[in-house]
Amino acid sequence: MWDRTGCGKTKPCWARVTGPLAPFADGFRAESLRLGHTPLTAATHLRLMAGLSNWLAEHDLSVSALSDAAVVAEFFESRRAAGYTGLISPKALQPMIAFLREGGALPPSVTPAPADATESLLEGYAVWMRRQRGLAETTVALNLRLVRPFLAGRVRADGSLDTEGLSAAAVNAYVVDQAAARPRSAKRIVTALRSLLTFLHVEGMIDSPLAASVPSPAGWTLAGLPKALPRSQVAALLASCDKDTGTGRRDTAILLLMARLGLRAGEVAALGLDDVHWRTGEITVRGKGGRCDRLPLPVDVGAAIADYLRHGRPTGALARTVFIRAQAPFTALATAAVIQVVDAAGRRSGTGVTGAHRLRHSAATAMLAAGGSLEEIGQVLRHVRPATTAIYAKADLPALEPLARPWPGTRAGT
Repeated sequence: MWDRTGCGKTKPCWARVTGPLAPFADGFRAESLRLGHTPLTAATHLRLMAGLSNWLAEHDLSVSALSDAAVVAEFFESRRAAGYTGLISPKALQPMIAFLREGGALPPSVTPAPADATESLLEGYAVWMRRQRGLAETTVALNLRLVRPFLAGRVRADGSLDTEGLSAAAVNAYVVDQAAARPRSAKRIVTALRSLLTFLHVEGMIDSPLAASVPSPAGWTLAGLPKALPRSQVAALLASCDKDTGTGRRDTAILLLMARLGLRAGEVAALGLDDVHWRTGEITVRGKGGRCDRLPLPVDVGAAIADYLRHGRPTGALARTVFIRAQAPFTALATAAVIQVVDAAGRRSGTGVTGAHRLRHSAATAMLAAGGSLEEIGQVLRHVRPATTAIYAKADLPALEPLARPWPGTRAGT
């Protein structure tokens, strides 16, 4: 049932919820508004709750039945059969399910038990990577995906894993096969495999430290050139942001942090309000492996952040990070969203697919062009090894010109 008093395109129609979900209707409505949803969106959520509650009552089901994915799927199947074209997938129920779980009306979601020995081992490996190695979730997920085929090849007929029989020869044979089948991914597969073998040895699942026996695929250090953007393209990315809107102010600050200080996408997403030290003109950057560094805050970058904080950041933000989603719920901006900000700016400016990491290269080459040394660039980019920064020496053409030998039959400088 709906209370249509005063309804219109800009005024919400609040549904009257009856049935088993009725006791939670007022709280869910208030929570939707607290999360930053507009009244129209909150009213849509409430109408879905009303429809679900009626369906549960018709089938003599309680609220606890929503813990069963089959029950939820059946509800949406009946909704589609009734002719609804919107809110017809289980994803539409996520805000309501989260609210019911937080209030104790539904039990917390339970991670399913590992289906077999391989998944059980990978579960322990994931915990080890997070706790012992301090790896980011994206890295953990990538390592799991890359080593799963290796473990799948060690499954015995009875379903158990043969880790005791692992040998350097078996590892080498697997790497050679993968290098032939997936040459572009060979280096990353080797890195993940070494990590897995270290875990197996630490946990006592293999006797020998086989990580050192993993062969390295052929490769040449510093073979490529840093893929930096010209200054004109960086300027075009910044100019493509509409600074009259909150989203445009946010995106401008994000792009400047990446193009001027070389921050990675994950570091931009993790930047907190307490990490900006206005009095000293510095920011704290939380990088790989839990590393924290302080960097000077350039005036133009600080001005862009301040402009976003004062005139663009949602007042009802639910996180202490600097950058917040532009639409409700106003939670922290994820790393993937930061990457999308760069990609969207590339499309708007006509520079094409830019890639967030290219702005890090652009920051380095800009510092080099301004007279910065490789050591200073390494400090700003927070490289652990000087060799990582050495690739930017190839971009310093004026410094390389005196080292170039003349072509036979010509004079130097011609």
